[in-house]
Amino acid sequence: MDLILYQRDDCHLCDLALAVLADARAPEFDSVFIDDDQALETRYGARVPVLRDAARDRELDWPFDAAALRAWLD
Repeated sequence: MDLILYQRDDCHLCDLALAVLADARAPEFDSVFIDDDQALETRYGARVPVLRDAARDRELDWPFDAAALRAWLD
């Protein structure tokens, strides 16, 4: 599994998503900040935080809770 959390600097929703990931004991993931990348800003700007499973080419948009995240990961 190749997980990436797209987020912004100073984003309270992103902080909440990080807490959910910790609570759900999600596998290791990379954090990518979209603030200085125009292509990522265009794709994810209004949607962050977004968790992407690059291996399966799918995304989980916020809001999600620990149960929804665990179901998505399975």
